[in-house]
Amino acid sequence: MRYQPFSLLTEYNILFIRCLMVLFLSCLTIRLNFCSSSIPSSLKALPLMGHFSFEEADLKHVARDFGNRYQSHPMAVLHPKSVSDIADTIKHIWNLGPGSHLTVAARGHGHSLQGQAQSHGGVVINMESLTVPEMQVYAGESPYVDVSGGELWINILHETLRYGLTPRSWTDYLHLTVGGTLSNAGVSGQAFRHGPQISNVQKLEIVTGTGEVVNCSEEQNGDLFHSVLGGLGQFGIITRARIFLEPAPTMVKWIRVLYADFTAFTRDQEKLIFAEKAFDYVEGFVIINRTGLLNNWRSSFNPQDPVQASKFKSDGRTLFCLELAKYYNLEETLVVNQEVEKHLSHLNHIPSTLFQTEVTYVDFLDRVHISEVKLRSKGLWDVPHPWLNLFIPKTKIHHFAEVVFGNIVTETSNGPVLIYPVNKSKWDNRTSVVIPDEDIFYLVAFLASAVPSSNGSDGLEHILSQNKKILEYCERAHLGVKQYLPHYTTQEAWRVHFGSQWQIFQQRKSVYDPLAILAPGQQIFQKSIAFS
Repeated sequence: MRYQPFSLLTEYNILFIRCLMVLFLSCLTIRLNFCSSSIPSSLKALPLMGHFSFEEADLKHVARDFGNRYQSHPMAVLHPKSVSDIADTIKHIWNLGPGSHLTVAARGHGHSLQGQAQSHGGVVINMESLTVPEMQVYAGESPYVDVSGGELWINILHETLRYGLTPRSWTDYLHLTVGGTLSNAGVSGQAFRHGPQISNVQKLEIVTGTGEVVNCSEEQNGDLFHSVLGGLGQFGIITRARIFLEPAPTMVKWIRVLYADFTAFTRDQEKLIFAEKAFDYVEGFVIINRTGLLNNWRSSFNPQDPVQASKFKSDGRTLFCLELAKYYNLEETLVVNQEVEKHLSHLNHIPSTLFQTEVTYVDFLDRVHISEVKLRSKGLWDVPHPWLNLFIPKTKIHHFAEVVFGNIVTETSNGPVLIYPVNKSKWDNRTSVVIPDEDIFYLVAFLASAVPSSNGSDGLEHILSQNKKILEYCERAHLGVKQYLPHYTTQEAWRVHFGSQWQIFQQRKSVYDPLAILAPGQQIFQKSIAFS
């Protein structure tokens, strides 16, 4: 009985501590609610040329992306009319300090796949609103174009063609913004010759995570320049870019041929990316169990041997299509035809599957948009897109193909599976993009579209399960694969992705965005919230 007072005292202490905790949490909630409610008014008070939107329709629009799988609502959407609008907004959030939960995401045309351009409870910047200063083309000995970070590549194409010029490197789809592709890499069938789009930039204007506007190039602020290229939006927002140009062709000879043998297919692809005066574009794709394949091609391509092509059967087979393009002007037609015929004669494709066509340069580069229009008309564009893009070392591509195209992927009717080699010498290892450590590596892209509400092989769950099996195999077999347009949900996974580059990536973040305000949707760094 003599110990009872001590017990009673302990109970009182526990009760007292609990009361204090309740009081603290109540105050904290009140403070957070007060801060949250005061933020919109502080944003509204900023003297901007553009404006903030807090409308539900606007917030819902930017909470979605092309991937159509992740939705994260911001507090506000900034529609900037000047670079200073972006800088002032970020500077304001920076000045709020670590006590503010606000983050900032730059959104271009909304073609992210997994919410990378979203900012939960933060600010999304609509980069397409940034239209000033206007695009400027500089012709001359070393031509270039100065463009806004929110400009679409399709608009750049049309404007530069007025001067007989064109950018050198593209993506397969042109309705993307400059800032978006340069924050990743920008890869297509021209990359073997000119490198990705990030290898074709002379100069950038950047707004850093502290709100500072910085001009940079290889010679000026070179570390920031290389950090931002392929930097997944972590170090700054690209508000202006100077893109290298070259003389533009007017026509394209577009060719497709089929292979049944993967070794012959890759050998010819690798031969072509090093051949002199061969093709300007080299890609390929995998076809598994497609019915009437060549008949489908006839709507756009002409078979060299119509009789033999009509006898070819693709049903139940795994085939590999080599897709080539040769740029030219009409006065060069005869010479180009001879060159193409010479290079094709050295290939080991199935003879009856040679298809060709001639299209304008614009129609070739904008070919995916034509498919987009058709899909939109059928309501099949705004569906989930669980895409998976991989960089695979050349020495591992046959192992990968044997297992993935032999056992995991059983059909390709959900969307194209691209596969083509890239020449590492055309990439700058000072940028932030992560690629395999071999002289040649392959881009393999599984570009599936999921049918809503389907539980079959065309449904979202099946495609995600297939992607998971592919990634698990790559990890289990130690293939040295790197994701392109990467998506991870833990910092440890990001650390593994960056490998030896992780430390410098982290250091750059601490310099250019120390509060982790920018691009929270990438889920690389978490903004630390401090309470004073």
